[in-house]
Amino acid sequence: MKILAIVGSLRAESLNRQLAGLAASAVGSRAEFEILEFGGVPLFNQELEYPAPEVVAAVRQKVLQADGVWFFTPEYNHSYPGVLKNLIDWLSRPRGEDEPQVLFGKPAAISGITPGMSGTGLAQDHLVTLLSFLNMRIMNTPRLVIPSAMTQVTDGKLTLTESAEFLRIQADAFVSFVGGRAR
Repeated sequence: MKILAIVGSLRAESLNRQLAGLAASAVGSRAEFEILEFGGVPLFNQELEYPAPEVVAAVRQKVLQADGVWFFTPEYNHSYPGVLKNLIDWLSRPRGEDEPQVLFGKPAAISGITPGMSGTGLAQDHLVTLLSFLNMRIMNTPRLVIPSAMTQVTDGKLTLTESAEFLRIQADAFVSFVGGRAR
């Protein structure tokens, strides 16, 4: 089983990237777990769409090969970040005349962490709306929303104290959710 993590922040040490790394540990040997690198994906432009830029073709191939996609999103101004929307815009487009977009029917999970008090609930709700429109198969429960992240950070590293058990529960549920599709 292959799980592809898509982190809605391009910062190398972002809290959500660190959360994805902890999710990889929670999944363990039950699945291959990879964090998608997409910093070079250009802004979506229909003039560039066919043929797709090489970097876009590469990320589409990673998504196509994944059995499940786990999104880790920060919350910017009560929504998900523009870099995540741009990536999803590219992934939502058909790869060619006879090749559909790569997100269709893929199992998806959503998590997020933020230093603020509101967590990432609003961003996740907006993301669910978009992913539902693209016909992804969303695991709506459990979702993981972690507010006040700095209480679980030591020396710049996310150490998850009170949220660790909730991440483990979500990882277990997503492995089962994706596995039910693969059978």
